[in-house]
Amino acid sequence: MLDVIIDKIKKQKLDVDLELIKKAYELAEKAHKDQYRESGEPYLMHPVEVALITIELGLDTDTICAALLHDVVEDTDYTYEDIKNMFNPQIAFLVEGVTKLGKIEYKSKEEQQAENIRKMLVAMANDVRVILIKLADRLHNMRTLKYLPPHKQKEKAQETLDIFAPLAHRLGISKIKWELEDLCLRYLKPEEYYDLVNKVQKKRVEREKELNEIIEILKNKLAQAGITADIEGRPKHFYSIYRKMVFKNKTFDQIFDLLAVRVIVDTVRDCYAALGIVHTLWKPIPGRFKDYIAMPKPNMYQSLHTTVIGPGGQPFEIQIRTWEMHRTAEYGIAAHWKYKEGIQSDDLGDRLKWLREIIEFQKQTSDAREFMETVKIDLFSDEVFVFTPKGTVIDLPVDSTPIDFAYRIHTDIGNKCVGAKVNGKMVPLDYKLKTGDIVEIITSSTSKGPSRDWLNIAKSSQAKNKIKQYFKRIYKEENIEKGKELIEKELRRQKIPYDDAMKNDVIEIVLKRFNYAQIDDLYATIGSGALSPSLVVGKIKEELFKEKEEPKVITEIDQKRESRRERKREGIKHGVEVKGEKDLLVRFAKCCNPVPGDDIIGFITKGRGVSVHRKDCTNFKHLSEVEPNRVIEVNWTGEHTSSFIADIQIQAVDRTGLLADITNTIVNSKVSVKAINARTNRKNTATIQLSLEVLNTEQLEK
Repeated sequence: MLDVIIDKIKKQKLDVDLELIKKAYELAEKAHKDQYRESGEPYLMHPVEVALITIELGLDTDTICAALLHDVVEDTDYTYEDIKNMFNPQIAFLVEGVTKLGKIEYKSKEEQQAENIRKMLVAMANDVRVILIKLADRLHNMRTLKYLPPHKQKEKAQETLDIFAPLAHRLGISKIKWELEDLCLRYLKPEEYYDLVNKVQKKRVEREKELNEIIEILKNKLAQAGITADIEGRPKHFYSIYRKMVFKNKTFDQIFDLLAVRVIVDTVRDCYAALGIVHTLWKPIPGRFKDYIAMPKPNMYQSLHTTVIGPGGQPFEIQIRTWEMHRTAEYGIAAHWKYKEGIQSDDLGDRLKWLREIIEFQKQTSDAREFMETVKIDLFSDEVFVFTPKGTVIDLPVDSTPIDFAYRIHTDIGNKCVGAKVNGKMVPLDYKLKTGDIVEIITSSTSKGPSRDWLNIAKSSQAKNKIKQYFKRIYKEENIEKGKELIEKELRRQKIPYDDAMKNDVIEIVLKRFNYAQIDDLYATIGSGALSPSLVVGKIKEELFKEKEEPKVITEIDQKRESRRERKREGIKHGVEVKGEKDLLVRFAKCCNPVPGDDIIGFITKGRGVSVHRKDCTNFKHLSEVEPNRVIEVNWTGEHTSSFIADIQIQAVDRTGLLADITNTIVNSKVSVKAINARTNRKNTATIQLSLEVLNTEQLEK
């Protein structure tokens, strides 16, 4: 087996360290001794086959060694440190990156799969060779899938189709992508697969003569023009035919591009010259020409594609590319090791931006299902290419909207987006962008930010992630205030002085105990309801006792002073007593906005004091029916000196100056307007809703 590896390296003309590869082979042979695969073959066959695939891809010494050793850490007694000491840190990192997470219990198989994919993608971001080994590993496993039980075959095939084939496509390695997809189809849809194999074989025999005729004519014409070219027929892959039949709802007989002609020339100039000759020989089909040389795909693929009517009247696809483009089309990112002697991390920046977006998203979510769905969308989606008004090309997933485009340009552009123009015309934000569209985003400095509906409209994980971050930030500020309030209330309840609780040595231990870097993060979690304030205060109390400092008892004067501080913080001297108690935390319900003079009633909330409602409030009626034991009597005390918000609605016959007259009347009554919303209907009726700042019902009635 070692001779086979060395022969393959010589055939591929790779400049590698044969001694180090031999050492890796010997360790793999020793480590996997007495281990066998499901097929009954020695286990060593698998790492050797994986190494042969990496050699075929033209990879370097470290990658070939890591391919030979990729299962050693996972399946034998050797460790990461052993590999690092025996070889080098790069080989150890590659082996570790490919190794699955082991010895951890997960709630579900999906969660385990998600964690393994997360680990692999993060390792891949540091060194893309991790995924090249993983793809080679998966390709050999798929080639030998017949030895596994049927349920395992389907499970592996589905995972490969969802994750690994799209990864190969994203990296431009069509040689691996096509084989993986065809093998997946064979196990997931065996009847359809073998039916296609038979039909394609028959059709190929029928069209072979026509194909040879086209190749012969083209060879002669290109030679006459002085263009050196290699021309061959390229059969369409089974999975590609199957997808076209399913997604475009076509029968097998309606698919004409089962065979394509590939023309490989020396220069880009020859590509366009050859295209001109093709179009003079045969009539091109409108709308079927694609120039991927001027506008390469994100996976670096370049080629000219055109579909023409052949000599027999049947459509034929012709692809034209240079040898360099052909190598990149077959081997993708791997081609750069073989022909450019390694690839620098800077060169990978633009090519792997989709990977950075996925990794950024995985930091934001712990939901395995959501993460896997996002990975599948980002990997598997085809792209559309759209332009900025200045002509910059932006690639987005198919069905992307102006929202995706806005967030791809800049987060602030997305957050301030209020509209969009496509090709100079206004479009709704859920408009689906098409290749070639020129997109202009309209922003406003007074924009209230993204809407939650945008999460359903956006297609790309980048846009969804940015929208979620926006809401997380907005709600975090509210939750910090609420959390702080709850902690202070709990400290008072347990008679612990606030200053003692917030001492640096105490609070640092508490933050460490709950895994938070800053006090605001702790407050935000408490405010969101995810952490109990009594649990946190319990830990604070425990630390204070450890210091042998009995928490000093807050006197009655301290309590009154703290209550006054609290009311000052809220900005409300509410003048409401609850069953004779004046110092309880009281909030006025936003649903009915009670003002002094209204008949009121209280409802004890969970963690936010007593909520005061008007007695005729429909929300309160519902709450009192569900939990009558939390209803409590409340009364106005006559101490109210602050203002209250009250809402009124006006309906009027619409006329010019109506709104100005109404607002002037209110201002003359010395009442402040806090918010206003006005609209008219077709019957010339205006509806105006106002939020006013009043002292009591008397002022409101006036």
